[in-house]
Formats: sequence, C-alpha cells, structure tokens
Amino acid sequence: MQPLAILALSLALALGATGVRAQLGDADPAPPRHLPRFWTAGLEDVEREIRSVVKGSVETIAVSPGGRPVRSVIYGEADDLHSQANYGSAVGAGNAAYYARKDATTKPVILLLGPVHGQEIEGIVGLVNLVHVAETGKDHRGREWPQLARRLASARVVIVPCPNPDGRARCPYDSFVGLPTRTMTKYGQGTRRDGSLWDWPGAKALHPMKGDVGILGAYFNDDGVNLMHDDFFLPMARETEAILRLARREAPDMAVSLHSHEQPPVVLQASYVPDFMKERIRDLSARLKSRFDQQGLPYGSVVAPQADDPRPGPRSSFNLTSALHHVSGAMAFTFECSHGTVSEESPAPLVSHSQILDIQLALYEEMLGFALENRLLWVLPDAGRQIAR
Repeated sequence: MQPLAILALSLALALGATGVRAQLGDADPAPPRHLPRFWTAGLEDVEREIRSVVKGSVETIAVSPGGRPVRSVIYGEADDLHSQANYGSAVGAGNAAYYARKDATTKPVILLLGPVHGQEIEGIVGLVNLVHVAETGKDHRGREWPQLARRLASARVVIVPCPNPDGRARCPYDSFVGLPTRTMTKYGQGTRRDGSLWDWPGAKALHPMKGDVGILGAYFNDDGVNLMHDDFFLPMARETEAILRLARREAPDMAVSLHSHEQPPVVLQASYVPDFMKERIRDLSARLKSRFDQQGLPYGSVVAPQADDPRPGPRSSFNLTSALHHVSGAMAFTFECSHGTVSEESPAPLVSHSQILDIQLALYEEMLGFALENRLLWVLPDAGRQIAR
C-alpha cells in the first residue's frame, strides 16, 4: 500500500467510518475552497492539534456511536477540592463547599464545551486556536495573545473541542461564511424524506431524530440524539454522560456551551438556575459587549435575568446548559457565535473568518478575566466539622 493511502486509511479509522458526509443536492452551493489556514474546523484539525499538546493533558472521555473519539484537553494542575458530597446534596446541606471547597488557595476552573451541534463549527475553530495559544502563545494566524496566555496560566482550563464528532463528520461544509442561511439549516437540522426542512425549532419536535429523515442533520449524533436536549437524568448518549461526568469531576466555576446562529454573537441565559447566577451571566454579557464594541465586533442585546415559565406553558427548556449547572454548580451559559451566513435581507456576511476567530478568543479571554476577578468562594464555616478524608 502506498504511503498516502496508508495515511488516508489511518485518518479514516481515527475519525470513524460511519456517518459519512451528506451528499450535496444539485441546487446546493459548493463548499468553500481555499479557506484561511487558521480555519481549523475539521475533525482532522482537532486531532492534529491534540497530537501537538505538550503543556496540557489529553483524555478520551467518550467514543461516539459512529466510533469517533471525544477528546478533552486540560491545562493547569487540579486542586484537591475535598469533595464529600455531590453538588445537589451539598446544597441541600446548606453549603456547596461540601461538594467542592474553593478558596484563595485554589484556582478557578473553566469548562469550554465545543459545539454539540456539528454544523456550528465556529466553536471548533476557536477552541483549536485556543489550544495553540496555550501551547505557543499565538493563534494559527501567528497573532500573539499575551493576556489570554497569562490568564490561561492562572486557571485550570478544561477544553472539549468537538463533543459531537458524528455530526461534524456528516456536515459537508467547513465554513458557512457567505453561504445562504437555508444551506446551513438544511445540513444542520436536516430534512424529512420529502426533502422539506425540519428547521428550527421543528428539529427538536422529533427526538431521537429517527423515522421521517432524509438528511440526518449535523445537530445529531449517529443515533439521532441532540445532545443539547438529551435525557440528563438518564442520558441516551455516551457523549452527554461523559460531558456531565467531566463537569461533576472538575467542579468548574464557569462553563460555556458554544453554539452558532445567523445573528450577532450573544450570551444566552440558562433556564432553571439560581437568580444570582443569571445576574452574574448578565454582568459577563455586558462585559463582552463592551469588549466587542471596542474591537468593532458585532454583539446582540444584554439579556436581563427573567423568570422561568411565569405562566402555564411550559416554554423554558431544561437543556444541557442547565444540566451543567446542576451537576457542578457552574456559572453555565450558552454563547451563540455568528456563522456569517447571508440571506435576501442581508446579502453581506455579518462577520469574516478572522472576525469569528477574534470573537471566539475574546470570549475565552473575558471569561477567564471574569472568573479571576469575580470568583465565588465556597468555604466551610467550621473546618473542624468537615468529614475526614
């Protein structure tokens, strides 16, 4: 066998053989060619970057239904948090410190969860470049990020670049900048057998996504599970269970679930979390808006905390972001980046490839800054009463 063929076979085995990329229809635009070198959106980019990790540690936390590894990369030594109860039980006892003691001697922990929807590739680009910053001080453009590098060195940072490799593998596009929003929707949420779009939020009306399926959208893993709306008390997907176990173990101060849409970037509040956490998320959102304004980057509205389902419905969803809080006490939120798609109403891309990377890395820098400057400490009131380890 020729060396190139061996390399191709090895890569195919590493990325998994099932769930190949969806075939494009005749009316679909061709995938963009000659993307910038820093645009590290593919599974092969994730694996290549992970192989270069020296300063951090790498762990395979799950294997997808399609046989693809889900990796985590961690920077910063773990502190002994003297956990003696799970988070819910500790709160029931009146003090989250029974779950994880956090004081001036322990580092803040940040969990950066890449896109659980495989077509929302902007977060993969951001996290692969973040790993490169952690290793070299520079992103893949060669741009230095000294403040981000310093903040990374002051915390424990847990990165899951691609929690849904099955969905990413099936998406035929590596970028949606300048492409029609409808194209992203077609291959993101998928189609019915008659070719009609499931669309949003219709794609959530059938779960797991099985049966009336033409194109299985990249929203889902190969079993049709949307990780964002899994059964969190009895997870259907190995990937979901692994994410929750990781959060339970790490007790992050802050956790973000990275997503993308066709609108300006924005922080979204989680539902069914404490009001004080929603206030902190609003404060972070305001901080991000100020940062983005200074850099000339778009940003949506700073959403004030709101009550969940004040009237009969229900309408508010307990989703993966909510579950991350309840398993770990994290300040958990969703961040929606911009795809840069276009429509008849807005024929010009909202953002460029380089701006998307700036949005991602600025988000991580401000998250770290907020955690370092505004940390919530969990301390036992009487150290003499703690259970001996």
